[in-house]
Amino acid sequence: MFDGSSPGRSDPEAPAQAPEQASGGAAPGGRTASGIAYDDEGSGEPVVLIHAGVADRRMWSHFAADLATDHRVIRHDVRGVGESLPPSGSWSHHTDLLDLLDELLLERTHIVAASMGAGIAVEVALARPGAVASLVLVGPGGALFSETPAELRPIWKAEIDALDRGDIDAAVEVNLRAWVDGRGRAPDAVDPDVRAFVGRMQREAFEIPEWDAELYPENELSPPAAGRIAELTCPVLVLVGDADQPSIRATAERVAAEASRARLVVWPDAAHMLNLERPEAFAGLVREYLGAVGDGRFDGRPTAAPESSGTPVEPAR
Repeated sequence: MFDGSSPGRSDPEAPAQAPEQASGGAAPGGRTASGIAYDDEGSGEPVVLIHAGVADRRMWSHFAADLATDHRVIRHDVRGVGESLPPSGSWSHHTDLLDLLDELLLERTHIVAASMGAGIAVEVALARPGAVASLVLVGPGGALFSETPAELRPIWKAEIDALDRGDIDAAVEVNLRAWVDGRGRAPDAVDPDVRAFVGRMQREAFEIPEWDAELYPENELSPPAAGRIAELTCPVLVLVGDADQPSIRATAERVAAEASRARLVVWPDAAHMLNLERPEAFAGLVREYLGAVGDGRFDGRPTAAPESSGTPVEPAR
């Protein structure tokens, strides 16, 4: 039985591979007919990776290289970041991904998704339930918020104010403090390589000249995903760092409670970017989960409380 308490192939003393060493464009891929840039590598059971809003598909480079040794791994840039193009008409993040699956002739896949990407993953699972074999939702947010959480409003306002005055450095730092450092941790408590890598991805997103979200409003799923968690039929593993924002932690707990086949794991001494802070432990835990789903060991019991979810690994020091 999978209980999330032993992530498997983890080494808490092993340093993370420098995330930037593997480029998002290193794997075979291309663009969809509507302009979504993607990588497609490896062979075996397919797994789609959806990045966080402060990143692009490169955030998965370390994990994708590991997983592609025995899985087919697809990762894409959502519109507005990375190498994907602005839409030419009506669009949504979840239909962009469904179109990618159709172009790749993928009828069914696992999805591992972070932050905003977790919301997209749930939208895909609701829009086409048969296409999703299982979900891993990391620090879930985005479409899983029914409204903007009060504690995040000052963060987003600070970002907008910085961009309005042309101070990209300040806008990047706002996001690093919120999402990489997290709650109660100073910047020097975080791996500087992780901080620099996320900062570079966020800066590049801010510098994309042709993207303006106000010019390309998204046609979001209706009814919204936030109120439809109970409709999920696939297994769901929810991961959240204990230094993540309170609204993210609350959303993780709610998803784990409302989905009928879900488990929650709270990660000690980690914030929002779990796969970058704990790459080996993250890979081991997700692999264990995918194996448990595949051979029926994932019992999908709802988690009564975060404290009962277990500690996945001793934090790397």
